[in-house]
Amino acid sequence: MEPTTPTGPEAKGNWWTRNWKWFVPTGCLTILALFLVFIASIVIIVFGAIKSTDPYKDALARAEMHPAVIEASVRRSRKDFLFLEIRTLMAPAAEANLAIPISGPKGKGTIYVKRRSRSGAGPTRI
Repeated sequence: MEPTTPTGPEAKGNWWTRNWKWFVPTGCLTILALFLVFIASIVIIVFGAIKSTDPYKDALARAEMHPAVIEASVRRSRKDFLFLEIRTLMAPAAEANLAIPISGPKGKGTIYVKRRSRSGAGPTRI
């Protein structure tokens, strides 16, 4: 009697045996993509929050009214990547140090902002 080979679903093996060659790379790429989306969303949320702060808005408004900035960028400045350092000194006081690169058709520059805030005293420019 000759040994018989199984036919049907038993011949091909289980699901993992048949599909692991495409499932493993796809699963790894999916996890990597989700991780990158997570990191990108954190960066977007953090920089969006910083760009909505008063020191950032005040610095851009003052810079866009300055004659040298108007001459260099013709009031059309493009805000580039923001470099910043924000330190909380104590619960009622905070200090913000920002470096905001701007550029326009005729030139580029950096706005440096240093601001300290104390509760009850209001924000003051250093």
